Formats: sequence, C-alpha cells, structure tokens
Amino acid sequence: MITPQKQITHSRAGHILTNTGAWSPDGQWIVYDTRSDPAGAQFDGRRIEIVNIKSGEVKTLFEAAHGAYCGAATFHPRQDKVIFILGPENPSADWQYNAYHRQGVIVEVSQPGKAAHLDARDLVAPFTAGALRGGSHLHVWDAAGQWVSFTYEDDLLSRFTQETAEHDINLRNVGVSLPDRPVRVPRTHPRNQDGSFFSVLVTRTTANPRPGSDQISRACEEGWVGTNGYARADGQWQRHALAFQGLVATARGQTIAEAFIVDLPEDLARPGDGPLAGTETRRPSPPRGVTQRRLTHTADRPYPGLQGPRHWLHSAPDGSRIACLMKAEHGLVQLWTLSPNGGVPAQLTHNPWPIGSAFTWSPDGRCIAHTMDNSVCVTNTRDGSTSRLTARTEDAGAPRPEACVFSPDGRSIAFVRPVPDSGQWLNQIFVVDLPQ
Repeated sequence: MITPQKQITHSRAGHILTNTGAWSPDGQWIVYDTRSDPAGAQFDGRRIEIVNIKSGEVKTLFEAAHGAYCGAATFHPRQDKVIFILGPENPSADWQYNAYHRQGVIVEVSQPGKAAHLDARDLVAPFTAGALRGGSHLHVWDAAGQWVSFTYEDDLLSRFTQETAEHDINLRNVGVSLPDRPVRVPRTHPRNQDGSFFSVLVTRTTANPRPGSDQISRACEEGWVGTNGYARADGQWQRHALAFQGLVATARGQTIAEAFIVDLPEDLARPGDGPLAGTETRRPSPPRGVTQRRLTHTADRPYPGLQGPRHWLHSAPDGSRIACLMKAEHGLVQLWTLSPNGGVPAQLTHNPWPIGSAFTWSPDGRCIAHTMDNSVCVTNTRDGSTSRLTARTEDAGAPRPEACVFSPDGRSIAFVRPVPDSGQWLNQIFVVDLPQ
C-alpha cells in the first residue's frame, strides 16, 4: 500500500542519516550530519543536528571548530544523547583526517556543544590499557545503552606497508567501548587524550589470510545481536555478541565478504593472549574469552560472498536471526537470514528487483525496512513478502541506499531522498508511516 511520505528537512545543506540509531528514544527527533555529497563519502560536515518530525524545528547539537569535521551520528536508545565521529581539531601536516585520525564523542541534547571524549588515545609506549592508538568510527550503543561498538584503524601500524614476522600492518577491526571506566593517559604526545569509556578490539585480522581458512583481513559493518543477546547452540544465553562482515580468501584466490560473529564475555578488561593496548609492532589483542566464529561459507555459490549495497549486519530483536544481503541464483541481491549459531543461510526475499539499501528490523521483528526499485519497502520476516510504502521515483530522486531506519515504535521509517533545488539535487530527510 502506497502511503504519503513527509519531507522533514528543507535547508539547503547536506543531510546524512546513519544506518541505525537515527531516532531519539521518544521517536520525536531524528539526528543527522551535514556532509555535502549525497553518499557522505566526503567528510566535510561541520554540524550535528536534530529535527523534530512534527514541527520541523531544527536544533544544532554540535558545531565543529578549529578545522575539524563531524559526522555519522547515532542516538542513545534510552537517553537524550548522541554519539558521533569528530575529526582532528587543528589538523597538521602529520595529523589530517583519515580512518586512523578520528574519535568518538558524546553530546547531551540538553547541553549542546559540550562534547565528551568516548575513546582515549595513547600514541607512545608503554601504551595504556583501554586507550586506542588510532581512530574509531560509526559508534553504536547496544540496546541497553551500555556498550558501544565501533570500527577501528591503527595510526602506529599505518607506517608499515607490508606485514612481516616482525610487525603487523594497519587493518580495519571491530571494537567495543565500556562505560563507567574512564581512561587517563600521559601527555607524552600532542594527540594523546583521555576518554570516558574503556575501549578494546574484539576481532582478529591478518594481512594475508590463508586461502580457504576462516582468517580475515578486515572486520567491518557490525551490528549487535539481539536486544539482549541470543540462545547459543549449547542452550546457554550469550548476552553480548556482534555480527560483522569479514574478508576471507577463498581456495580459488578470491577475496569475498562472509558473515562472522564474536561472542563477548562480560568482563572485557582482562587481557587475552596479548596486551589489550598492543605494542609498537603488534595490533591490540582481544580480551580473554572473546570467541570469533565464521557463520557463512559461500565460496562455492554462483555469486559468492555478501554482496549488494553497503550494509551492516542486523539481527532480529530476539537474536534468533541475522539478516544480510547476497545475490540469489538469478544474480539479484536479496535479503537472507542466518542463525547466530551458523548453518545454511535462508533466502528471505524472491523479488524481481534487487534490494537497494542498508536495512533495519522493526522493533517487534515482523518487518525489515529497505529500498527496492526506487521505493521504500518493508519485507515481512515470516513469509518474505515485500510491500512498497512509497511510489517509485525516477533515478535522480530515488531514496538513498545508506539508510532506511525504523522508528522506536515501529510505526515510521526515516530515509534520505535527493530533492531538486535551484538547479541542483540536495539530500533531504523524509519519513513514511506504515499503514495501521
């Protein structure tokens, strides 16, 4: 059923939504950043703003200064505060914005402009446990609003171009930040900083995965599993877990993305087989008790690997199924689901058009929101049937692929669509309500 879509923003600026966490806990506000290009690939946004979905009122939560930029904002699931990326202030020749020169900061809606550092940074040995040596990205709270996931790259290891027996190189990994454990670091480097959370890496990567093995060269596009975890195959309840995409090398020499999961212990402050903070030549090691497992094995499929638009692995609220995108036998990208315990993925959709965007589950687990054929759609997670919510648009004004985000009450979906404005196309935020 086609339902009216409402344009929420109107300013002549960029409007970029993150793939999840775009809504305030009460569902009245949407957070976004102001990067200028349609995909948000150019990190040039200076403001984090929120817009009221009823009145259209816009509030600036944070405006970057001293040459810094900000973006990729997400709301806390229960409190009125927002977390986002902040690039370097006073950038210098040796410290420009890039994947290993950024940080997470938190701003309370009631105290705009006052940012607290999420992650600590320590760039000089001996390194501080709980601090990072590089940059964090795309921070997302778990459903309880306690732990924060992020992706990470390492400044110290970026100086090496080839991994050897003597040293690692910089690779993207997934990390977790823990609250109520502030980290203070020595002022031995001008870019060192304290943090309000204790941060660790939870994935393992290697620059040269053994072909046909479960080793990965990159961990990214992660999502928390369940609002309270999931039931393991042994019958035990796993409280914290992250599903993510990992790049593997197939026996034929291809590099493809597969679905992985890390089960996390309740105590992430205990070192495992290496220092939590790493060394001058080794990347930080996961805490004791972290278990990394591969979930999909698609190398022999006609279209191997997770494919389609960039997307993050998101699970049903009860943690029983994780959704991802892969190509079906006919070559079109479809929604698939898999158990956090592994097994054969199940094809959910069988549509004549490919899935066109990242996606989110409804809070009750009954639907997944996504775009398809230039429309915002919902797919029934029981029978795989897909329904259009918005009429098909021409390509120039089609919904953007980066985000399609359910509201906390499951009644609305936020998305971005370009709108013509004085001879150019500008991203604007729209909301469409589900039929009641």
